[in-house]
Amino acid sequence: MPLLSYLVAPSKLSTMKYSPDSVMEWSRTHQGKKMVRYTLTSGVTTAVSFSAVAGLYGFRIIPSVIWATLAGNVIGMLPAYQLNRRWTWGKKGRSLIRLEIVPFMAMSVLGIAFAQLGAWIAKDEVDTHHWSHLANTGLVAGTNLLCFAVFWVLKLIVFNRIFHVNVLEQMEEHLIVEEKTAI
Repeated sequence: MPLLSYLVAPSKLSTMKYSPDSVMEWSRTHQGKKMVRYTLTSGVTTAVSFSAVAGLYGFRIIPSVIWATLAGNVIGMLPAYQLNRRWTWGKKGRSLIRLEIVPFMAMSVLGIAFAQLGAWIAKDEVDTHHWSHLANTGLVAGTNLLCFAVFWVLKLIVFNRIFHVNVLEQMEEHLIVEEKTAI
């Protein structure tokens, strides 16, 4: 429930109903569609990153925990920009370096740095214990997945707090009132 307060305007939180129908209704709003697309894009890029880390480390293509995590996250970052830009936010045409690419790269680098902290912890565990390589691969890939999940939630909270604008909610409320009066 506390995470929900970061995703929905505080004024709406007290009046929200938490039923499957209300969630489906919210997912059809502009903000809901964007959130669903952002989440699905994150799921795709997480699967790419997770597979890359597990494959690179698991098949000993890159035997270092740190370097395999770095390479896997960079590989996952490549489709993330285009998927988010085109599908989540519906942008087409040339990318704007200062307004789109630089902020995306900055957040991606922060995410990769956070994952590297997790890789450092995983490396310590791998070096300390004498588990099988399969168990070590699971630990390394799982730690990367956990770091991504934590950073994803933190990024979502920060973005929604910093860039929160009520304009879309006000427009949606106005359109809903107009639709109801037109019927």
